Amino acid sequence: MTRFLILFPLMLAGLFNFPALNPNPIESMPAIPICHTPLPLDGMKQFALDPAFQALHLSPLPLDYDGMGEEITFATPDGKDAKGYFIKAKKKSDKWLFVYQEWWGMNDYIRRQADTFYKDLGEDVNVLALDLYDGKVTDNPQEAGKFMMATNNDRLTNIVEGGFTFAGPKAQVANVGWCFGGGWSLQSGLMGGKNTVGTVMYYGMPVQDVERLKTLNGDVLGLFATEERISKEVIEQFDANMKKAGKTLTYKIFPGVHGFANPSNPRYDAEGAKEAYDMALNYLKKRLKV
Repeated sequence: MTRFLILFPLMLAGLFNFPALNPNPIESMPAIPICHTPLPLDGMKQFALDPAFQALHLSPLPLDYDGMGEEITFATPDGKDAKGYFIKAKKKSDKWLFVYQEWWGMNDYIRRQADTFYKDLGEDVNVLALDLYDGKVTDNPQEAGKFMMATNNDRLTNIVEGGFTFAGPKAQVANVGWCFGGGWSLQSGLMGGKNTVGTVMYYGMPVQDVERLKTLNGDVLGLFATEERISKEVIEQFDANMKKAGKTLTYKIFPGVHGFANPSNPRYDAEGAKEAYDMALNYLKKRLKV
């Protein structure tokens, strides 16, 4: 373990049923330009099977949630359908929020959080939670580690690209995610090019490649925890690299454990979670202009 922690900085890379909609709703839509570059190994995978990292993730508390959104499928460039949880804006809108799951998969906590953002953003923003595991979900930390380890960056990239195409060429997209999804919130921001208007990452692995960060449209809000892996040093390096890239990172390291803002976590920090959510909501309102 000691050797792992010493080597960790060297290994950094990029990093919630209704009737289904038309399974191929985007076929007639113009393609949205995506910054598709090969992704390095997702840094979170470095910890996926580590018992110490798994121990940070206690099994989620039970939740049976009847959401206000729809379970949808949408096409992706690799020819496979992807799954998502979609809450459509009350009036026609090019404003979108992409929501990225924790390592458990797209469970009811993610659906509930997507609904919460939708309501708090005024119901004039389309909210899409993208299922990065293609339907797999668990409440077992060891299985979650296996799910995360088994993800394929090409497939993940195709899911995100499909989300942008579903949103349409004029979409103004903000991103938010937690843990595994925190890293993919940033990846989504990078991939979205000019369609990206902002990115929120909760305790996710940053991208440290300055040249990739230069392609980011907009700034980043980072909501981190006190931990060894996505450590203060990692976050400070991310901040330095964002500056080198001419980009802005606003961040706070909360005195809570990894996953402190997830109400499914038995170690949930209600006070810290509220502060973090208020920061995220205010940020998203400004970037989405609502």
